[in-house]
Amino acid sequence: MTARIADSQMYAHLWGTPATRAVFDEPGRLQGWLDVLAALARAQAAEGLVPQEAAAQISERARVDLLDLDLVAEQTRVSGHSTLGLIRALERVLPADVHPHVYVGATVQDLTDTWTSLALRTVLHEVWRDLWRIEELVLELADRHRDTVMAGRTHGQPGAPITFGWKAASWADEIRRHLDRLREGAPRWLVGQLGGGVGTLAALGPAGPVVRSRFCADLGLADPGISWLSSRDRIAEVGGVLAMVTGTLARIGGEVYELQRPEIGELREATREDLVGSITMPHKRNPERSEHLDTLARLVRASAGVLLEGVVSAHERDGRSWKAEWVALPEVCLLATAATALAVELLDGLEVDADAMRRNLHGYTGSEEVLALLTARMGKHVAQDALQAALAAGRAAGNPMDVALVEAGLLTEQEVAGLSPDTGAAGAMVDAVVARALAARATETPEWT
Repeated sequence: MTARIADSQMYAHLWGTPATRAVFDEPGRLQGWLDVLAALARAQAAEGLVPQEAAAQISERARVDLLDLDLVAEQTRVSGHSTLGLIRALERVLPADVHPHVYVGATVQDLTDTWTSLALRTVLHEVWRDLWRIEELVLELADRHRDTVMAGRTHGQPGAPITFGWKAASWADEIRRHLDRLREGAPRWLVGQLGGGVGTLAALGPAGPVVRSRFCADLGLADPGISWLSSRDRIAEVGGVLAMVTGTLARIGGEVYELQRPEIGELREATREDLVGSITMPHKRNPERSEHLDTLARLVRASAGVLLEGVVSAHERDGRSWKAEWVALPEVCLLATAATALAVELLDGLEVDADAMRRNLHGYTGSEEVLALLTARMGKHVAQDALQAALAAGRAAGNPMDVALVEAGLLTEQEVAGLSPDTGAAGAMVDAVVARALAARATETPEWT
């Protein structure tokens, strides 16, 4: 049984992906910690600090399936120490002469921070892969609907014409910036941690920096150059980037949520026969995916805020910062990977109704084009006042814009007949975004780092 609905058998799929759960669940986390301990022993053996045979035994036996997990839990509670239960259980499966060489010169935070970097490598690969696919999908939408005219909306109200391709290109451009952030952040985030009690490597003697370098290389991580026990900016930055990623996906979801309303009907989520919108109102086709993207983004922002709080830490080590990360960072990662996977599903089946987009251009959405035309004749401010009065009179009389303009004497019937939706440089902007993204993608793969 679980107390968290996000971990329940019924609802877990809404709050994380199987790959991310495998990283953060108990066996996955403990195996990650054991892998770090084994790498530490190998690095120390290479510098003569522990026997080679001891390092080999630790590497062979540091397996979560060999440990008594009930003992791990019991000894953790009894000792009040975060990892002593794990060490005592590991010693049970090792020869007695190897015990003195387990976990030498390291501290809890060395173990957990290094594992955190390993976990992020898996999680951010998943985020990158999904964002790469999301970018591909929105670029396809941008290109296909480059000239599909629709109403641009400001403050929730119809404004001037745009194209749906232009809207999709703005999504693509934002996703590209997140991909850039992930690529640029990798060297900062994927680093090991080895410093000992206060970070000076004193327990390892003169060989400390070399051991750290070997240790990091063994795990495929960068050597940080200096301990970062109380420098939590790396973790805060990851949380901030994932909060922005899910915020962008919520923005896309919000567009689908609003434009799927039947009175607008310009976009629709894909559905299937067994999907139930409402058990009391069977006619409904609810925007479940787009709605949930917003929910996920709210929760990510909340947990990312906890990670940002951790940047303010005291002295050389401060449990208030990094132990809060033990709760907040897995939440951010689980929710973010759920969001990216859901966004792929949403966009891959998105239905676009170009006819509805054209129909919704009714009303006075061409007023910006008319204002530009009248400005050339009578000046900006005079034209604005005259047009505002004419359109107000037209709305009061229930007349469409072309009738209102003719009755006010601002345009002739021939001139209003020649008006067409003016989307300005929207098409050129779409072309620029698509070209820039395709050039970047030609140098990348769906694999992160």
